[in-house]
Amino acid sequence: MRTALVIGGGPAGLMAADVLAEAGIRVILCEAKPSIGRKLLMAGKSGLNLTKDEAFDPFMRQYTGASEALRPMIAAFDAGAVQDWARGLGQPVFTGSSGRVFPAAMKASPLLRAWLARLDRLGVHRRVRWRWRGWDGAEAVFETPSGRQTLAADATVLALGGASWARLGSDGAWAETLRGAGCDLARFAPANAALSVKWSHHMRPHFGAALKTVGWRAGNLTSRGEAAISARGLEGGGLYALTPALRQSEALFVDLIPDQPAEKALARLAQKPSKLRLGHWLKNTLRLPEAKTALFFEMTAGALPERAAWVKTIKTLPINYAGLRPMDEAISTAGGVRFAALTPGLMLKARPGVFCAGEMLDWEAPTGGYLLTACLATGRWAGLSAADYLAAAA
Repeated sequence: MRTALVIGGGPAGLMAADVLAEAGIRVILCEAKPSIGRKLLMAGKSGLNLTKDEAFDPFMRQYTGASEALRPMIAAFDAGAVQDWARGLGQPVFTGSSGRVFPAAMKASPLLRAWLARLDRLGVHRRVRWRWRGWDGAEAVFETPSGRQTLAADATVLALGGASWARLGSDGAWAETLRGAGCDLARFAPANAALSVKWSHHMRPHFGAALKTVGWRAGNLTSRGEAAISARGLEGGGLYALTPALRQSEALFVDLIPDQPAEKALARLAQKPSKLRLGHWLKNTLRLPEAKTALFFEMTAGALPERAAWVKTIKTLPINYAGLRPMDEAISTAGGVRFAALTPGLMLKARPGVFCAGEMLDWEAPTGGYLLTACLATGRWAGLSAADYLAAAA
């Protein structure tokens, strides 16, 4: 019987192991951490956003520069297929008002338990605390509690994750090994990352407050979504979608009243007496929440706008930020193995018989179900391609 080695116990690796075992191939799944699916479980703490129920073309646009490379993989395992897959594991799903799809349990652990039970039934061999250290000739080398171990396999799927949340297993340490093997990689960069902001002491009472119903703009990217004020800066889905522009230090602006056209706000302001104070206008006329009002004054401190510029400022309030938070704090990363270094089946051109999947590939997407869908889809694609490779070699 042919043997396939899957290295990495996240969603992409588990999906690759699943389809390989389903094809009748002996599978050994190796994970560096003491347990499988740690990042998946962490994602489940906020509900486990599996995918997004929306039309295929707008769905694919979220992958920007990698959309064409990913298109056939996600077309073969799209948002509908993700939902069917979860139901097949005995996990009913529901779709929220934003189109985001979640397990009814609103956590990852039941789904992960069901998935691992399925892999056990398919005969997948799991080995934890086995950290991949590259190759010795044709054999994969691992650092294990029992010392150095090697494994020979007829095909290998690498699903080693990106370079964020190292404590959960995605440390990007594999990059130098693949570069040494002649693979072309893009430099890692934070994606879906929070912003560093140096607040004055006046903002401390608002730490933890959410900025809701706001519009964001950085470079040519725009977003509607909330963000939270934290002691370290700003974080949340509204900003994560702008990470590609923020990585380039593009100016960031927020519209604190996105549902009110500037013309309407100007007309309302014109009806107010000339002695109207700015604070009164923000609080009593616009009825801004305290957190929004505090942000307005924080970002205009020392240069309060004249009355004629009040509306313009509140519609395009500049956010003075000090860059992105460190990459290890980011939800995901851009960079990794370039698609040009891979065959259409995700096999490394420099290392025949070795396939790559998941976040270790050079793509990025905002939160909202796009990340997990692409991890599952590329894991499935790599697993099926590895199965085809083994069948052709038989």
